[in-house]
Amino acid sequence: MDLEYGPQYDDFRAEVINFVKENENTKLTGPARSESRVAWQQKLIDHGYFARSIPKEYGGYGGDMDIIKLRIIAEEFAKSPIPKPAGGQGIQMLVPTLLSLGTEEQKQKYIKPTLRGEILWCQGYSEPNSGSDLASLQTKAELDGDEWVINGQKIWTSTAHLSQMCFILVRTEPDAPKHQGISYLLMPMDAEGIDRRPIKQMTGDSDFNELFLTDVRIPAENIVGKRGEGWKVANATLGHERGSLADPNVTQNRLNSLIDLMKSETIDGQRVIDKPIFRDRLLSIQGRLMAQQSNALRILSSQINEDQDANLAKSIVKLQGTELRHELEGLAIDAMGELGTLYEDSPNLRDEGAWQMTYMYFLGLIIGGGTNQIQKNIISERALGMPKEPKIQGA
Repeated sequence: MDLEYGPQYDDFRAEVINFVKENENTKLTGPARSESRVAWQQKLIDHGYFARSIPKEYGGYGGDMDIIKLRIIAEEFAKSPIPKPAGGQGIQMLVPTLLSLGTEEQKQKYIKPTLRGEILWCQGYSEPNSGSDLASLQTKAELDGDEWVINGQKIWTSTAHLSQMCFILVRTEPDAPKHQGISYLLMPMDAEGIDRRPIKQMTGDSDFNELFLTDVRIPAENIVGKRGEGWKVANATLGHERGSLADPNVTQNRLNSLIDLMKSETIDGQRVIDKPIFRDRLLSIQGRLMAQQSNALRILSSQINEDQDANLAKSIVKLQGTELRHELEGLAIDAMGELGTLYEDSPNLRDEGAWQMTYMYFLGLIIGGGTNQIQKNIISERALGMPKEPKIQGA
């Protein structure tokens, strides 16, 4: 079977390889939104290696949706230490939502600075009593003249302490059925009445936050879609989120690092990669990753085939991808032996504790974006047509 892309793509691959070699030693300094990071994002856009199919009028490259070229870009970037394009909730979740459901004014105002990394976004979905049952949310917004007034609480709000904007779900029709009374708003994070409280994680970091919202006022036009129809918009965003978690191209880069680690670490004088038990685990991960990369091509092709439903494929990315990354990082920890138990402040720490931190981080992602248990129910019931999970009467 010939799995080559064909000679018509050889010149394009050579072009990408040349760019990667010329820029693989690029170092980005400073926090998110720093000058060097914004400049790098723009350079990638200018060459068509990021935001390739997004129209130029919204800050993208304006190219065609050639899935083979997108695949070649992903392959060559994964092989190199070159800085990868920035991601995050704004780029991976909000931008595609606005492209399909936003107003022209919203597209013009938000997409370009988001792609460049000048605006960071957080997601105001989960609440203390509304996680997997998201439609039961209670944060409310009332229209007062030309402003929405928001009151309520959100939790597990990733990067809220760094973000300038938040796409948030609120209840605007309190008497409507729970799925029909929700609206999708765009909330500036510097608005008066927002209290951000970081949540310390087991990694020692505080990527998640609680948000307390008291009489927060935002412009009435900051609504995506129609009033009371935010559930449809939210599901579009969730589809993009689940499709972006544990990107197989990023996992491929991580697998390459794992292979290097297993070649350098030894047990009783023998390389870890030469130990049958470890090698079998590695090959299992590699095989499942290849399957995920094929699934990623299915998702890419759905962007140019309007009749192709990729919701199942995106759910599989979230379900399988997060569990695979967690397993991959765990294999690295096992390969380091007793040194794998170290995390902070040790002269023998490997890779500054990155393997241990990512192992814990992906344990959280198995829960985030819709728990994997819920994902299994969605796939079995909605995609495979299996009977719904039985409910206990009176529970």
